[in-house]
Amino acid sequence: MSLPPFPSRPEDTEPQGPVEIGQVQPVRVEVRLPNARPVVTYVLLGVTIVVFLLQMAGEYLLGGDFLIAYGAKVNELIRQGQLWRFFTPALLHVSIAHIAFNMYALYSIGSGLERHYGHARFFLLYVLGAFAGNLASFILSASPSAGASTALFGLVAAEAVFIFQNRRIFGKNSARMLGNLLFIIVINLGLGLSPGIDNWGHLGGLVGGAVFAWLAGPKMEIGGVYPSLHLEDRRDPLLVWTVAALEGLALAAVAAVAILR
Repeated sequence: MSLPPFPSRPEDTEPQGPVEIGQVQPVRVEVRLPNARPVVTYVLLGVTIVVFLLQMAGEYLLGGDFLIAYGAKVNELIRQGQLWRFFTPALLHVSIAHIAFNMYALYSIGSGLERHYGHARFFLLYVLGAFAGNLASFILSASPSAGASTALFGLVAAEAVFIFQNRRIFGKNSARMLGNLLFIIVINLGLGLSPGIDNWGHLGGLVGGAVFAWLAGPKMEIGGVYPSLHLEDRRDPLLVWTVAALEGLALAAVAAVAILR
């Protein structure tokens, strides 16, 4: 990744034209990015695909999609105590096109975002996005729903927050990157107005992911000694877990009120 000009000592570069004594010449430097494998993204991809294969096998062998029956967001069953339905819809899909689109989005967004977030924090983001999305759908939509898009909208929101909070690192590219993400969000929310799509779940995941990312997402700083520079996350790990716990408790409290009303 190429960053904006980073000031060096005068002796680090050859002067271009007349140079006053003590004048600093800007040079372009390469900053090493995190290169950890996105293990959680791959695991989520694998588990979701296996679940969908089991759904297909159930329809073929048993004549019905029993995983959807026992895991989709169904408001009446949640009120009867099946609270896992706030989470399990993120593993379920209703068609090949549905899972193909969502898994492509997970791979495209998750593989890069997880490298900055780290494995545990990325998983927390995914789960909280799914919880917030399905909770919003439970409160605002009576229709059953399933799909990973609740969590995926959380990832998109988190990527936008990550770029905004670290715009000093991304420099001039940050405005273009944020514009692209805003365009993707608006287009997908527009498509979500079509019949049969749970847009409330999308909006809930968007808000849930944005809240976690704003309070607990990576705050990057350039570390190391020139020319061996790298990005370091200065966010306190204890704060990350505290925010995750508080957001989870807040969502649980809202869910309890919504169920009991």
